[in-house]
Amino acid sequence: MRRQNRQVTDLAEIQAILSEIKVARLGMFDGEQVYVVPLNHGYEMGEKEEIIFYLHCAKVGRKVEILKKNPNVCIELDGRHELMEAGAPCDHSYYYASLIGNGAVQFVDDFAEKTHALELLMMHQTGKADWNFDEKWVNAVCVMKLELTDYTVKQNKVGMRK
Repeated sequence: MRRQNRQVTDLAEIQAILSEIKVARLGMFDGEQVYVVPLNHGYEMGEKEEIIFYLHCAKVGRKVEILKKNPNVCIELDGRHELMEAGAPCDHSYYYASLIGNGAVQFVDDFAEKTHALELLMMHQTGKADWNFDEKWVNAVCVMKLELTDYTVKQNKVGMRK
């Protein structure tokens, strides 16, 4: 990493950043083109500092077809955006926080795990926990699990030097 002073390794700070960001961008490769889609997500921290993302979508479509052929992905999240103004154009900068990681998507078929994933997703997106999921709807949606052991979190925050 070129800017070591911007790397975030503290798990509490990583979780604080993740808790604020509601949209993840999933990058896939179909053999000819890169395809990136924004997705809502839920997440949890694993026992070994891995981040487990859960994503959902329709059971059919370009994304699902690509991932069935090649489950390797890159995920990117960013937030805390604010322009840092300065007197000269090249002295301007930007405050941000971001995560970039790589992994392989797994399709989740187990009803209990799908329900857990959807509960995490709804908690992250709405802040509410007590959801009742109809079996019909759980079975109608595609749920994907992405476990990241290889990821980088960076931030440029107010008070940091350029």
